[in-house]
Amino acid sequence: MGLVSDGKKAVALVRKAVRNRRAVIDVRRALAARPAHPRLHYRIAVYFADGAVNMYQMRQWYKPLAELSKIWPVVVLSRAATGARAMLEEDAPPVAFVPTVRDLERFLAEQDIRVVLYVNQNTRNFQMFRYGRRWHVFINHGESDKMYMTTNQYKAYDYAFIAGDAARERLSRVLWDYELDRRTIAIGRPQADHYSGTLPYTPDDRTVVLYAPTWEGDRPSAHYGSVVTHGEALTTALLATGRHRLIYRPHPRSGVVNPEYGVANRRIIAAIAAANAADPSAHHVFDDGPDLGWQLSAADIAIVDISAMVYDRLAADKPLMITRPVDPAAAIDTHGYLSACEWLDASAAGAIVAEADRVLSDPEAVERLEHWVRHYFGDTAPGAATARFHGAVRSLMDEWDRWYARSIVEDEDDEQDPDEAELDDEVAG
Repeated sequence: MGLVSDGKKAVALVRKAVRNRRAVIDVRRALAARPAHPRLHYRIAVYFADGAVNMYQMRQWYKPLAELSKIWPVVVLSRAATGARAMLEEDAPPVAFVPTVRDLERFLAEQDIRVVLYVNQNTRNFQMFRYGRRWHVFINHGESDKMYMTTNQYKAYDYAFIAGDAARERLSRVLWDYELDRRTIAIGRPQADHYSGTLPYTPDDRTVVLYAPTWEGDRPSAHYGSVVTHGEALTTALLATGRHRLIYRPHPRSGVVNPEYGVANRRIIAAIAAANAADPSAHHVFDDGPDLGWQLSAADIAIVDISAMVYDRLAADKPLMITRPVDPAAAIDTHGYLSACEWLDASAAGAIVAEADRVLSDPEAVERLEHWVRHYFGDTAPGAATARFHGAVRSLMDEWDRWYARSIVEDEDDEQDPDEAELDDEVAG
C-alpha cells in the first residue's frame, strides 16, 4: 500500500508541475504580447504569492485598486503562474510576473514602488519584507471576527488598514505590545462602494435570499462551513415556496478538505437546476462568478457562515443571518457582532422561511444591525470608505517623502570623504 500511495503522490506532483509549467508559458506569452510599461511608472504594488485557488482574495480589491490607480499607478506583483494567468484573463490591475527573487529584484530596481499592499498572510510575504525604504501594509481580504484577524503576524507590517472600531478592539484584546494607534488606519470597506453589477434575472416580487457558505475549514477551530449541516435543508425549503429566489454562492474551496462538502455542494447545485427547470420564472442562481457585489446589494436577506461574508454583508447595511457551527470546537468570537447576531441553528435550517420572515419584520433586529454596521465600518455613505482608503494611502505617500528626504541626507553624510569629515569635526570643535 505504501508503494501505491507513494506512486500516486509522485504522479500528482508531476501533473502539478506540468500544469504550472503550462501556466508559466501562458503568462509569459500573454505579457510579451502586451505593450511594455514605462520605467518608474508604478508607485503602489500589491504583493500576491498565491495561485488561482485563492484568487477570491485579490478579486475583491480589483475595483478599489482601479480607483486608487487614477491617483497613483498600481501593479500586482504575482509570484505564482496560475494566479498571474487568472489575473491576466480578468479585469485586474496590471500584473508583473515575478516568480523568482531575481525577477522581483529586477522589477523593483526598475520601478518606484513606495507602498506595498498585502491581501493575505502567505509565508512568501517575507521575501518581500526584505526590501526597505517602502511601506509594507496589510490590507487583508475581508473583515471578520475569525482568529485569523488577530494573528501576531500583524506586527510584521509597517501598517495595517483596518475596517473600523471593531477591528481595533479585536486587536487590542489579543496582541501584546502592538502600537495599535500608530500602526492601524481605519478605512471602512471600500469594496462596498462598488456593490453593483448586472443582475442575472429580472427583479419581481419574490424575496431574494443569498446563501453564501464558507468552506469546511482545515482544523476544528475553523469548522464554520454549513453546506452539510444547514445547506441542503434550507435550500430545499426555499426552492419549494414559489415566492423566494435563491442566490447560492459557495466558497470556491468547498470540498477541498472534506469530500462530503463537495458532494453536498453538487447536490444543492443540482437542486437549483431542477427547480429552474420546473419553474423557469424562478430564476434561482448558482453563482460561481468572480465578481462579488451585486449579490450583496440585491438580496433582501443573506444567510452566511462565520467568514468575511458576514462583514461584506454588514457593509451593505442589509439584514442577514449567521449559521451556528455544529462543531463545538469551532472558535466563535462573541465580543463583537456575533454576540448579537441573528443565529440560524442547524435544527432550524428547514424552517428558514419563518426564520427569515421574522428577521425581515423585526424592528429591533433592524436597530441592532444599524448599531453594528457603524461599529465595524463607520460611515457607510456612498464614497465615504473610498475617500478614507485614498486618504490613508496619501498619508503614507507623504510620510514616504519625509523619510526619503531624511535618508538622502543621511546617505550623503555616510558618503562624505575623510577630509570633509575631519573638517566637520574641526568646525564642530
